[in-house]
This record gives sequence, structure tokens and C-alpha cells, in this order.
Amino acid sequence: MQTFLTRSLFLLLCLAAFRPAAAREITVFLAEEHVSIQLGLAALRETAARYDLFVRQVSSEQAATLRLRILPGMAPEGFELVALRKPQTWQLSAGDATGAMYGLFDLAEELQMKGGAWQPEARRQAPHLAFRAIKFNLPWSPYREGTQMDLHSDVCRDLAFWERYLDMMARNRFNVLSLWSRHPFPFLVRPHNFPEACPFDDRELAEWQAFWKGLFRMAKQRGIETYLVNWNIVVSPGLAEAYGVKELNDTSELVRRYTREVVTQVIDEYEDLTGLGVTLADWMDNFGADQHMTAKDREDWIEDTFVRGMKAAKRPVKFIHRSVLAGSPAEMQRVIDDANFPDRVHVEIKFNWSHGHSTPVLAMTHDYHSGAIDAQFWDPLPENYRIQWMIRNEDFFILRWGEPDFIRAHIAENTHEYVSGYFVGSEGYIPAADYTHLAPSHQTWQYAFEKQWLFYLLWGRLLYDPQTPDARFEAAFEARYGAGTGKNLLEAYRRASRMPLRLASFHAATWDYTLYSEGFLAPFGARGHYDGHSAFISIDELIDHAVLDPAYWDIPRYVAALEAGTSVPEGIITPADLADLLDEDALIAVRRVGGMGRGNGKPRGGPRRGRARLETPGLLRHYFAAKLRAGIALHRFRRSGDRSFQDAAIVLLTDCLSYWEQLSALTASHYREAPYLGEALSNRSVTGWTDARDFSWSKYLVEVRRDLEIARRAGEE
Repeated sequence: MQTFLTRSLFLLLCLAAFRPAAAREITVFLAEEHVSIQLGLAALRETAARYDLFVRQVSSEQAATLRLRILPGMAPEGFELVALRKPQTWQLSAGDATGAMYGLFDLAEELQMKGGAWQPEARRQAPHLAFRAIKFNLPWSPYREGTQMDLHSDVCRDLAFWERYLDMMARNRFNVLSLWSRHPFPFLVRPHNFPEACPFDDRELAEWQAFWKGLFRMAKQRGIETYLVNWNIVVSPGLAEAYGVKELNDTSELVRRYTREVVTQVIDEYEDLTGLGVTLADWMDNFGADQHMTAKDREDWIEDTFVRGMKAAKRPVKFIHRSVLAGSPAEMQRVIDDANFPDRVHVEIKFNWSHGHSTPVLAMTHDYHSGAIDAQFWDPLPENYRIQWMIRNEDFFILRWGEPDFIRAHIAENTHEYVSGYFVGSEGYIPAADYTHLAPSHQTWQYAFEKQWLFYLLWGRLLYDPQTPDARFEAAFEARYGAGTGKNLLEAYRRASRMPLRLASFHAATWDYTLYSEGFLAPFGARGHYDGHSAFISIDELIDHAVLDPAYWDIPRYVAALEAGTSVPEGIITPADLADLLDEDALIAVRRVGGMGRGNGKPRGGPRRGRARLETPGLLRHYFAAKLRAGIALHRFRRSGDRSFQDAAIVLLTDCLSYWEQLSALTASHYREAPYLGEALSNRSVTGWTDARDFSWSKYLVEVRRDLEIARRAGEE
């Protein structure tokens, strides 16, 4: 495999061979050598080459125009650029090799923003949050089973994919890759005392081991920590068959000993693996097992298996202890305190359960809806652990997303002394193979995460520095689509990306499949009326449902206020206000992109490409707005009997049908029907779940028509 460094060295040699005598140069002196620094230097060299600038590493500090030094007293992952007294000479100082890499990435961006003018500006940066993690579910022994997981198996075994993914993470300042699987250990080792647990022959296992070692090594070279996160009491089918134990929730001494030993062995055999993580519940009797485990039982099991296994290893590693269904913050803290690990433990808490892309207000976690018990995780301030918010995304996979103001507001609202960072990622979606897009002639990406580049750019860069200006993100658009496109496209995407946030804030959901915002689906009921007819959110389900964000009012509350003549308190967003905001976002997004086909700022490949990507969320916004207004009118009719409200609802739902027909036609030309719910869940017997096994917008036209019939037949109940 030709690595990033190999390609960069090849480019350097080619440039050296053909460089004109008068070529402009950036000469770089490195006081220390490190793979991370060379990756940053390669990025600077690649950008400079576009502007006929030649970046050359020199051995003399006096001959350099850019001097790079590691100063341990500086903040980890931070850097500072200052101009020296010698004209046109700068010093880049960093707290470590990762900070130096980030500084070089930053210089490359600045060079691109200035059109190749090598005029660095003094600056100092340090990470706002120390822990900036990707949650990546693996397709092997997956938590969510089905085609949507299986189709990534080959891609996720390819180190070429991971090289690109890790490069993306490093450039966007992510520094943790967490890899999630029910039971990953048999894919890494053949346990010494339980060889039957590993299903592979020697050759197959050697291939797996080469893969893992390569992945962990590449991550470490980029300043990225790696963690394997599993789901508590699980063993492999091979172990279960060989020893007559259960695959799930078997608390026998044999399973305990196996877990301890396999944890130790994995740590000992993979020196570049940073740490392990474990989650409670699920298979700790949560789904009807015959043995009940108290909060203390669960923590005792973690202590007896994972903690003891980690302590027995030849080297210390870091630990992620999820809060999910812990049952008792005090019991969790007891185990963490007694473990006395050299590094603080990471305690992950789901922010607004599985739908973190909703409101920046912490309205619920997975564990405790009231918030009273949640506070016990951080009050009083813990000594041996810090909290990381899990921002799950189960709401948009097909459409692109990027709303920097939401991320900035989220970080500002939720940065506290007890918080050290964030996880960002999905449970039901793997960003590897792009299985949703019809391969068009203009496709410029190979992997799904490359299509969703803006999502990763915004989250990573703003977690590192929430003050990162929009100009940086506008420059990223211009690097892809041409000069003059950045400001309009960023604003258009900002507006387009608010639709799923607004739906998830209005239509409260809990676990993964209780909401899929971009599809307007709620396959499983939660916190409101569920008609059992379809996964699609019907007009009745939209009306009779709780809100998530406390600043929002639901339709019945708003209608009651209208009927009573009660004024709406300041700061409250009513369903009518929400509809207006959705329409405003849609109009501004279209206006921003609509002018890009004239004069300067025409995207490469033509303006239609940019519009097509934004027309889909635009139609969704208009649909949502019209449906909110229809819900208000229909609820008022049912309460008052006034036929004018029914007529208004029918007109508005007719508009909804028009929007969805346009949406169906547009998306059918860009996206294929994609697996969504998975076979295991979609084969349940409850009516409605089965229509979400695979997703396309057009398949729900029948449900949009049904809404119209519901309004027409209202009053006949």
C-alpha cells in the first residue's frame, strides 16, 4: 500500500527534479523529527505546490524561513506562530508533535485562503476540549445487525480506507477513535486458555492481527488515541459452544476468567492500543434474562473482569466507563476510585439520548429523564474521571449536514469543569461504503465520510477551537467548488441543516429508531401518540407528541393558548413560529445558491450540483412547515367543529403532498433505496415497523396521501 508519506516523498522528489532555478521556497527547519510532524509538513508541501511554492526541509536553523520547535511547557496539542526579527522568518512552537502537526495544517489552510501568498499571521492555539472523539461502530460482532452493517465488512478491513479516515480525523483535530463492537476480542487474539473463542485459523488470525496493528499504529502516528469499546457480558459463539455457556449475560466463573484473561492478552499484544471501554446493561439482564443484576452487581462484574484484566496487563491503559444504565453513579464512582488508574477515566453520557443533533439544551440522557440523578455523576466534582457528552446522530445519513452555529452553541452551553470532551457518531450507520448515492458522473468521493466532509470538519475544528471563524469553513468550500462560492454555500448548508435539528427538538425521541429526522420517520413510538400504521410520522402523531426542547410548545398547548387568548411567553417557539423559521431557512438557502450560476462564484461542475444537494432539505423544510400549520388547523377543527379550520388543514396537506411528490422525484434521481432499520428489528410483528427496513422518500408517498384523507374524514370519528 502506498502510504500518505510515500506519496508525499514522491511529490517532493518530482518537484525537486523539475523545480525552476527561480522557484519560490519555504525552507523548514525541524528541531525534532516525528511522523506526525512529517504528515503536517506534507500537507503544507501539497498546498504550496498548487501555487508554485517549493517547501524544502533544511538542516540549518539559520537557513530556514520556518523554524519548528517542541516546547514541553506549552499546552498539549497546542501551537504558537510568531514572527522573528529576521525578515520573513517565523517560528512555530508546539507543546508536542501533535500540536506541531496541527500548526502545519493551519499554515497550509492559511496559505490556501491567501491564494498562495506566504504571509503567515502570528497566532496561538490550544485545544478547548482535550477529548475529541469519533464513535465508529464496527461491522464485526455489531451491536446493530443487518445489511446496513454487513455491506461495510470489506471496506473496514482495508487499511487504505483507514488511512484516509485517519488523515481526515487528524486534519479536523479529532484525537480519539473509539471502535465499538459487541465482542471484538476474538478478532484480535487467540486466548491462551480459551483457544476455541477465536474462530480463525492461524493464517486468518495473522491477517486480522496485521490489520489491527496497522490501524493502531497509523492512528498513533497522527496523534489519535484508539479504544475498543464492547458491550459487557458477551462471549463469542465458539466459546459458548465449547464450554456450554451463554453468549449473553452469563456471569459464571468461567466467563469471568475468560473475560479477565482476554482483556489482559489484548493489551499485552497490541502496544499501540490506547485503552478499552465497556458499557453496562443491554446484556446485563436488560432484555428479560433470567438473572437480575443490581447496580452494584453490574459494577462488581466490571471490576472483577475488565478492571482486574487491565491491572494484570504489562502496561497501563486508559479506560472508558459508559454511564448508560449504570443504575447508580455512586457505585460507578466506587469502582473507578478503587481502580486508581494512572489516567482519569472517561465517563460517556448520552446527550439527549440517541438524538444529540436536536437542541443544545440537555433535556434528557439515556439514564434519567428528570436530570436529578444525572447531576450525581458530576456533583460534587469527581477526582478520578471526567464526563464526555455523546452526540449521537441517528437522524441524517443520506443528506449532507453542517451547522456551525449549533455546534458553537452546544459547546458554549455544555462546557463545564467536569466535562473534558465529546464523542460524535452513530449506532445504526457506518460512514465507510457509500451505499445511498447513485454513482453520478460528478461524484468526487470514494467513501461515505468523504461525502459528509462538512460534518466532520465542523465538529472536529470547533471542538478544538469554538472560535474558529466561518472564513475557515468558507475556504474549505472554495477549495472544492471554486473561488467565490464559500460564503453562499456555507450559509446555504447552515440553513439546510437546521431542519433535522428542529424536528428532533420538536418531536421528542429516545432510543435510535424512535426518530429519523431526514426521513420524517419514527419507526418505534416514544413520548407520544403512535398509531402503529407506519414508520412515517402521521399528522396525528405530529399533533399528539411531546417536545424535547423546553423552549418549544407542542400543538395542543399552542392551540389551547390561542383559544384562551393567552399570550406566549418571551423566548417560546410555538409551532407557528417554527413553521415560519423553517420557511425562512428554505428561502434563504435557495437564494444563496440560486445566484451562484451568474458571474463569479460559479461552482465547478455547474450550479445545478450545488442546488440539487440543497433542494432536498429545502423541500423537507417546506413540507415540515406546512404540516405544522395543518396540524394546528386540524386540532382546532377537532376542538371547535369550525369547518374553516378543516378546510385550511386540507389545503395545507395538499401542499404537503405536492412537496413530497417533488421530493420523491428529486431524490429518486440521486439516491438509491437504502437499508435502514435492519432485518432483526423490521421483522417484528407490530404493524408499521416493517415499512422501514429499507428507506427511500418515494415509498412514503402513500402515507402523505393518508394524512390528507385523515383531514378529509375528520369529524366523522
